[in-house]
Amino acid sequence: MFKILLIEDDTTLFNEIKDRLSQWSYEVHGIPDFEKVIQQFTAIKPDLVIIDIQLPKFDGFHWCRMIRSHSNIPIIFLSSRDHPTDIVMSMQLGADDYIQKPFHFDVLIVKIQAILRRVYNYNTDNIELKTWCDATVDYEKNMVSNDKGSIELTKNEVFILKMLIERKNKIVSREELINSLWDDKRFVSDNTLTVNVNRLRKRLDEIELGRFVETKVGQGYMAVEEGHEYD
Repeated sequence: MFKILLIEDDTTLFNEIKDRLSQWSYEVHGIPDFEKVIQQFTAIKPDLVIIDIQLPKFDGFHWCRMIRSHSNIPIIFLSSRDHPTDIVMSMQLGADDYIQKPFHFDVLIVKIQAILRRVYNYNTDNIELKTWCDATVDYEKNMVSNDKGSIELTKNEVFILKMLIERKNKIVSREELINSLWDDKRFVSDNTLTVNVNRLRKRLDEIELGRFVETKVGQGYMAVEEGHEYD
C-alpha cells in the first residue's frame, strides 16, 4: 500500500480527499502541526506528497524546498491559485505536477497513478486485477470472468463493484456510494443508486455471482465471499 502525505489545512477538503484516496487503497496521512512538517515527513516516510500552496506559518513552496533538500519523492501541488508564476515556480522547485482547485477526483487519481507508476515502476495491470468468489475482476477492462463465462460492466457498475470488493464483508453505505459516484448530487435521486446496483446484480447473475452482492436494508450494500439470498 502506497503512503501519501497530504499537506492541506482545510479540514473538510482533507477529509474528502483522504476518503476518496482510501477507496483506492492509498494510506493517507495529514499534518497535525504545521510547524513540524519536515519532522512528520521524516517519521511517515511517504511515497508521494500532495501539498497546498496557502498554508499556516510557511507556504507550500517553502515546504517543497525543504522536502526536496531531503528527498526526491514525487510531489503534487494542489492549489486554488492559477497564476502562471505559481505553476512555473512549482515546477522549478521540483514538483511533479500542479492541479488547480476545484478539481475532479478522477483527474487526481489518474495523475497519482501515473506518477507512482513512473517513479516506482509498479505494474497497474496487477493492481487492476482482483480475485473474488473464484472470479477474476478486471477493473481496467470492466470485465468479470469465471468458469461460467465473462461479462462486461459499465463504468458505474464496475466502480460500485470495486468499492464493495475492496471492503469485502463490510457494509458500504448508500450515501458513500452516491458521493463517490457522482460529484454533482443535485440531480441524483436515491433511486438512481438502486437502479445501478440492480443492473450490476442482473449482469452478475449471468455468471451466477449476483447473490454475492447483498443488500443491507437501511444501511447499504456488501460484497461477500459466501453468498446469501439478497433482498
